[in-house]
Amino acid sequence: MSTDLPGRLLRLLSLLQTRRTWSGAELAQRLGVTDRTLRRDIDRLRALDYPVHATTGTAGGYRLASGQNLPPLLLDDEEALATAIALATAAAAGTGTEDSALRALTKLQRVLPARLRPQLAALTGTTAAVAPRNAPGVDPDALAVIAAGCRDGEILAFDYRNRGDEPTARRVEPHRLVAHGGRWYLIAFDPSRDDWRTFRIDRMADLRPTRRAFAPRDLPAPDAATFLLRSFAHATYRHTARLSVGLSAEEVCAGVYATIPGDVHAHAPDACTVALTAESVELVVQIVAAIAALGAPMAVEQASEEVGRRIRELGGLLVGLGTP
Repeated sequence: MSTDLPGRLLRLLSLLQTRRTWSGAELAQRLGVTDRTLRRDIDRLRALDYPVHATTGTAGGYRLASGQNLPPLLLDDEEALATAIALATAAAAGTGTEDSALRALTKLQRVLPARLRPQLAALTGTTAAVAPRNAPGVDPDALAVIAAGCRDGEILAFDYRNRGDEPTARRVEPHRLVAHGGRWYLIAFDPSRDDWRTFRIDRMADLRPTRRAFAPRDLPAPDAATFLLRSFAHATYRHTARLSVGLSAEEVCAGVYATIPGDVHAHAPDACTVALTAESVELVVQIVAAIAALGAPMAVEQASEEVGRRIRELGGLLVGLGTP
């Protein structure tokens, strides 16, 4: 049986912070104490303003709830270093949380053990993040509410405006948050549409938890990031182009140093079709130019009116540049 009271309390607090709910038997076994000693330790944490809630029944147990004051967070060396690196990256990455990340990083650096400071200085001093242009700001509180809903399996409700600026009321089962291209996205299952959906966080309003739980579903993709990229590829936006390229799909993807806004479909070992779609006509034309620069036979099979005009103008400009 453990007799180191301060160390045992810190270990108990660390366990409560790693999972939403623990049964009393699990905690007692992890700590090597009796159920009675565990209850006393829980009371000691409550006396220190840690909001430890207890529930009864078959699904009951102990959980560390949110309180009015933010209690100290226990991190081991690897967790502290990883948190500092993530904050340093977020402070420069243009994800809409730069100011909050910088303030949190400053506080963490003040209390970081001396043995970890050289490692952090080496990493942050030799790395950089390029912030995307025109990235929309995101409310950190909204990210926190969504992340909690993903973690706890709680249905979220919010108002949402689509690309056409049309408002709709949504109630979804949140799965994962994904940051991409300076924007934050929520991958969630929408019961009213009986399908998975992708939501931009900066288009949400009146976000609120419902206190209603849901059973987790299997995402129809290896991970949330892959699902997001597939949703981009299958969506149809204002400007489009379809290209026939005399290269394999792998060669096209490897040769274009950007995320292709669309789908690359192989129809032969050395040929593929590239279907591009985006809200930005400049983006579609830039990707067409990048694929043309690979030097393989290429034909524009279809293009929206504005994209077609821009491609012709670009072709004329390039021909003019090649004249002595």
